[in-house]
Amino acid sequence: MRVSICVGNYASIPYCVPGIELNVYSMEELCFVLKENAFLLDFAIMNDELTDWIDRECGLKELARALHPMIHKKGSLSLFVTTILNFTGLYDRQAAVETEQVLKQGAGLSSIEKKKRQIDYMVKNKKYRMAVKEYERLIGKWQENVEEGEPLPAAECLALIWHNKGVALAGLMIYEQAAECFLKAYELEARPDFYRDYLAAKRLVLTESEYVSLAAENRAGYELTLELEKDMERLTDEWELQPEYLQLYHHRELRTGDRKQKYYEENERLTRILKDSYRKSAAD
Repeated sequence: MRVSICVGNYASIPYCVPGIELNVYSMEELCFVLKENAFLLDFAIMNDELTDWIDRECGLKELARALHPMIHKKGSLSLFVTTILNFTGLYDRQAAVETEQVLKQGAGLSSIEKKKRQIDYMVKNKKYRMAVKEYERLIGKWQENVEEGEPLPAAECLALIWHNKGVALAGLMIYEQAAECFLKAYELEARPDFYRDYLAAKRLVLTESEYVSLAAENRAGYELTLELEKDMERLTDEWELQPEYLQLYHHRELRTGDRKQKYYEENERLTRILKDSYRKSAAD
């Protein structure tokens, strides 16, 4: 049997890892988050709050002392993180080296690109409302850099920011605003998948005749619409094979005869589940 021994104390107060927004209660949890999300890390992780937490909550004064000068002398991010990994000993040397390589690769990214990665991670984890707010801040930061003549990433990066903001809005079922974001992304970078997502969002808010007129505005749009409809048919067929659909299908049968009360009770239960799921995805 393999036994894992905790390095340091189990914290009574968690540390929230910046940029990833996850709470950790032990050095092992911290190491896991750092290693698995190395591509999201930036210099925000190098702060006195972390070293204070390692000292006060985990009781690891030696490690806190080793990290302190790296923060105040602006040492490398990769050295800072691998020092934590190596001290804890949760991973072997190869894992630490691989993490270091990921961090060094990310060192060439601008602050905007790194922040975009972090917000994209929020979308992946369905933190849509928070992601929308952060994308808006990032777009504002981009505009500030333009006005101040600061260097910027390639224009495609801004297009992707707008596109992914649209994905987050679609996750909140705010389809009209999502469509506007997808169109803005397409105007910045004429990628067919951006325009296709624009059409998909508009399909959910327009009447059938309005949608047909929109799709017929240009040849590219018409062809993308045909592809979109094929995908919608495929996804519908796949959905009808899922347990959730089969449950709903059989649920409809309760409407007949003396089972109506059961039907309404089940409706209430399913509605509550859906509301709770939406609230979680829309939470700040």
